[in-house]
Amino acid sequence: MNVLNLLFTKDGLICQIAKNKSILEEKSYFVTEETPENLIEDKLDEILLKQRFEEIHVISALNHFTLMPEGFSEHDAGFELIAFNAPADKEKEELMLSVNKRFGVQFYYTFPKNFYKKIKELAVPVHFNFSGEKFLNSINNKNNKEIHINLYHNQCEFFAIDSKKVILYNNLDVNSEVDFLYFVMFTLSKIGFGINETNFYAYGETTENETFISELQKFVKNMRIVFDNVPNKNFILN
Repeated sequence: MNVLNLLFTKDGLICQIAKNKSILEEKSYFVTEETPENLIEDKLDEILLKQRFEEIHVISALNHFTLMPEGFSEHDAGFELIAFNAPADKEKEELMLSVNKRFGVQFYYTFPKNFYKKIKELAVPVHFNFSGEKFLNSINNKNNKEIHINLYHNQCEFFAIDSKKVILYNNLDVNSEVDFLYFVMFTLSKIGFGINETNFYAYGETTENETFISELQKFVKNMRIVFDNVPNKNFILN
């Protein structure tokens, strides 16, 4: 069975084509000052027309989300809740819901309507999910104060967990070591996590973001790299 995996980040698109759990192809596309304005949309069109897929899995790491307790049912308020974190446009964005029963939380997030329609028009089974839920579900958490950081290209996700309870989740741009360290240290102070009593775990593009990791290791005592992405094996999609 040919399966298409798509990961949308703030400035990029990563696609995988898999067959029977073997990765046949993986490509990444990132917007820069030199690339065309519609790069991601054009590449998505190319991918969707490339061949016939029996199933599609879509992960959104776009920074339009809000975190709520599991069971919150006022779905009509989803856009308004997201708007506290980021501007949300009902005309251009589709409201989505992703539930994590293991930690008892749910994510409202939005996904671009034009991308949503293109993917759904293929009329094959499609599974949408939010990267935060996917990441949270992969965490092997113990009864400690823990910080879990999933690094992408110029972006990271960040969970603070205490005694198997989610204290904080954020999804932010990472453009400099200074900004990254400031965010981590500021967050620790706000939630009352002592730096020496907190265990840090890093995942994802740790090699690409090696300087972020090495700078963080200068300040934290308990730091472990759980997973480093390698070609044809993208953590968030597996």
